[in-house]
Amino acid sequence: MDFITRVFNAITQLHPLHPITVHFPIGLTAAAALFVLLALITRKKALEQAAYFNIIFAAASSVLAIATGMRSNLINYDGGAPNALVKVVLGVLLMLILLAAILARRRNPDLLWSKQGGALYAAAYFASFAIALTLGFLGGVILYGF
Repeated sequence: MDFITRVFNAITQLHPLHPITVHFPIGLTAAAALFVLLALITRKKALEQAAYFNIIFAAASSVLAIATGMRSNLINYDGGAPNALVKVVLGVLLMLILLAAILARRRNPDLLWSKQGGALYAAAYFASFAIALTLGFLGGVILYGF
């Protein structure tokens, strides 16, 4: 029982949760961008659906990453982590792009294949991945310097 208590304490008190949670939005936006690219190349609807589901999970995991990042900034850096404001702005922008893509696709399941909005919809996937990568880089700057 002592081991379980120590592990729980380490997860909730000693180790910041943010570094664990940020890997999900980065990986999921990467997978989504890859699937949408493959869907455009092969014209397979199943690949577009995989991209869509990845982007949904990316949005959900981004909420967790943002919340743990804000908590980590307050607890570990007393609200003064390097690039904190830039990361907040990019995190909000990422969420807006993800939610816009999800809502647009929900309204029109064939959006990727349409002449009106298909290119913008695909661009949202690549933009979300680029923003997630940038956020990851800025997090690395906090830990390892520039």
